[in-house]
Amino acid sequence: MTRDPDPTGFAHLADFDGTRGAAMPQDRLRAIRHSAEGLRERLLDAPPVRFARSFNLLRIPYPAWFAFTGVYSQQLLKPHMVHLLARTVLIQYDDFEGRLRTLLFTPADFEAGNETPYFKRLGEQTPKFLHKAIAPVYQTVLQALASCGVAPEQVDFITYDHLHTQDVRRWLGSAAMPGLLPNARLLVHRQELASVQGLLPVQAEWYCPHGLEGVPAERIVPFDGSIQLGRGLALVHTPGHTEGNHSLVYRIADGLRVSSENGVAADSWAPLQSRHNGIRRYAQATGAEVILNGNTQESSNDQYLSMVLEKTLAGTSSSHGFSNVVPSAECSPHWLFPGAPASHLWGETCFGTPTVA
Repeated sequence: MTRDPDPTGFAHLADFDGTRGAAMPQDRLRAIRHSAEGLRERLLDAPPVRFARSFNLLRIPYPAWFAFTGVYSQQLLKPHMVHLLARTVLIQYDDFEGRLRTLLFTPADFEAGNETPYFKRLGEQTPKFLHKAIAPVYQTVLQALASCGVAPEQVDFITYDHLHTQDVRRWLGSAAMPGLLPNARLLVHRQELASVQGLLPVQAEWYCPHGLEGVPAERIVPFDGSIQLGRGLALVHTPGHTEGNHSLVYRIADGLRVSSENGVAADSWAPLQSRHNGIRRYAQATGAEVILNGNTQESSNDQYLSMVLEKTLAGTSSSHGFSNVVPSAECSPHWLFPGAPASHLWGETCFGTPTVA
């Protein structure tokens, strides 16, 4: 691990450098699993972050075919849509200089995000009187912060596992308006930043147009590979769903948590344990140890490897037996889409006590 000279004080994690270079996919899998085991042990030796809490923001209708890639390809009876519950995670931690830092993971501006081409078309095809029923909003990001006494000015960084549906201008500001998080900077993988600037049509379906337009350059902090922000907190490059995808990893009192949208349910990282027959039987028939969230399969092999990385890094819960990987958008039951294929629901989680302004 080498220190970054940037004043942000991050450290580069070299654990996964070169692990995807082998010609044989099984060799890559073994290398990634071995490296994840080593990083897990080091992060478990770190102190917990000061505070970590997730907040429900809104529900999103989403095709089951994407949510559980491959599972329904040979089934005549299958769910058409599932509901994803999008959350943001607030983390307070000590950086390597001992300074208190506040990070927001996946703070969604859902009003601007409605301009994402796929969801914009879906909204246009749905009667307006159904919008609030199909995609209910629970709270905004600012309401979530206020509920635990954290001021917008306290937020140092925001980050997203990838930039699908995201428009960050409300948070960071642009030439047209000041940002609502006046001191925050965006941490984004350099490849994700490059992709946004030149998307192919199959990618552009899921990105919010102009989501970074006019944001001051000094408010954006690109990084390469995987980085550690402080003891017990890391952003690990997990390519596949997008080339620049990364996963949030943080230490809490009972172990590690990983947050990602590579999958959408606890079943995605432990399909053989699923109580949903379709998922479990698919895993038994194919030998798959993870089920991909596949709306954009920029690299299915890489995404598979990344999900194994995540589940290895997170470990298994002693309370419910599933991996400690928490989907950043979780498949959950809703009266309009009953029978959600999810065997364990994480819901909102909270660890520690916040430091307020």
